[in-house]
Amino acid sequence: MYSNDGDYPGLKDGEVSTGTTIMAIPTKDGVIMGADCRVSSGIYVVNRTSDKLSQLSEHIFCGRSGSAADLQALTEYVRFYLQQLSVETGREPTVKTAAHIMRRICYDNKERLLAGVIVSGWDSVDGYSVYQIPIGATCLKVPFAISGSGSTYIWGLVDSQFRPDMTVDEGRALVKKSIAHAMARDGSSGGSIRTVLITPTSNDRDYTPGNQLPFGPTGF
Repeated sequence: MYSNDGDYPGLKDGEVSTGTTIMAIPTKDGVIMGADCRVSSGIYVVNRTSDKLSQLSEHIFCGRSGSAADLQALTEYVRFYLQQLSVETGREPTVKTAAHIMRRICYDNKERLLAGVIVSGWDSVDGYSVYQIPIGATCLKVPFAISGSGSTYIWGLVDSQFRPDMTVDEGRALVKKSIAHAMARDGSSGGSIRTVLITPTSNDRDYTPGNQLPFGPTGF
């Protein structure tokens, strides 16, 4: 399956395989984002407790999939631009603005970046919203978003169980269940699960360790 020097099959010279599972769903009382915690470099697990949910402004977060280095730099740029915008206008930026700034940077550097992003949160103009920016920098407002290498395994699950009127508890349970299923099938997703509930008044983070997953070796 692997060559003697540890390279993953099917990649170009110098290319490194990466993978993750991120998702975001709106509920009646908040947007819930979730992600696995594994950072991989080819066949090696570099970090098993990484935080892939980055805060861009007071009530806007992004989920990161792709190159960890590219995405860390990208989120710092967007955070800086949103802070500048907030100072200049005297009000908090909208989720749409954050998503389109992210899209513009990704598109202008699409030949150099490996970045798939979900931007979601709350603002006073549009309320709760979710935007997906896949590799290639298309920006789409969507009912819910799933991205990363593990997303392939859970589209049917989320399609069948997602409802726009879900409660916060139902939404968080669906996010954890879906990501746990992806982690069980996708070799590049794993570790534990982090989620964040974004509301107009607070951001509630949650951590589920690997031995307490709702599905998998400890959840059958």
